[in-house]
Amino acid sequence: MTAAPDDLQRAVEATLFAAEEPMTVDALAGHLGDADPAEIRAALRALAGHYAGRGIELVERGRRWHFQTAPDLAHLLRREREQVRRLSRAATEVLAIVAYHEPVSRAEIESIRGVQTSSGTLDVLMEAGWVRVAGRREVPGRPVIYATTPDFLQHFGLESRRDLPGIDELRAAGLLDPVDEAYDALVATDEEGDDTGVSPPHTPEG
Repeated sequence: MTAAPDDLQRAVEATLFAAEEPMTVDALAGHLGDADPAEIRAALRALAGHYAGRGIELVERGRRWHFQTAPDLAHLLRREREQVRRLSRAATEVLAIVAYHEPVSRAEIESIRGVQTSSGTLDVLMEAGWVRVAGRREVPGRPVIYATTPDFLQHFGLESRRDLPGIDELRAAGLLDPVDEAYDALVATDEEGDDTGVSPPHTPEG
């Protein structure tokens, strides 16, 4: 028997509240006894509406759902802690290239950057949980290819890669300087054609 909407919403709410990590619709459906994914989506939409504007919100990031503190209240929960080491310029450039061109090989990253990329740079990004090995390119030598992770989307508050900011937005936010050369390369490369399905950053006119 299909659970009544209120019961299903409560079950979804309880499951996500107790989950250690964000969950997809399919994962929720399986956890709740092979529930109908369409009904799960409806329950999630209803819960998201219920929590909108409250102290905690139900959000979707990379097709995974989780509860989070409302952004305007995050400062109330901050505690003093050791400052996390910032990414190096090289790591920031590599992360930007992977995000806009995934899946991409190390050789392709080096071609865009114009310099060799240390394996340690990719290791740092994988240890951070933002970049993953996505398989191998089916060309001679079968090089490893890299892509971003759901944690990358969650950390930067993106629902999907289509929400990646353009060059104007990054410059306005004061975030462009560390990755200026990488984004210039991205723009030049994307003008030649890119099949990622993500709109490339746009340079300002003039």
